[in-house]
Amino acid sequence: MTRTEIKDKLKEILLMTDADSRLLEGELDESKELIADYGFSSVGMLYTVIGIEEMFGIRFENVGMSDFKTLGDVVDYIEKALR
Repeated sequence: MTRTEIKDKLKEILLMTDADSRLLEGELDESKELIADYGFSSVGMLYTVIGIEEMFGIRFENVGMSDFKTLGDVVDYIEKALR
């Protein structure tokens, strides 16, 4: 799966959480911070983790969403977990 495909699926998940959907228009910016730029709350982060695990069929082992600062960090983790 390419990074673009990962980001497209991730965008679907993010739109279902409490992120500011106006910030998700267009292509996702991997340098944006999840909390500062996208406005995630801790509950939104939890829903995102659950959505990622379900959509991509992966598990967050020994990490939590608090270990990821930017959207790119999440994409990197998903990409590695899918290998």
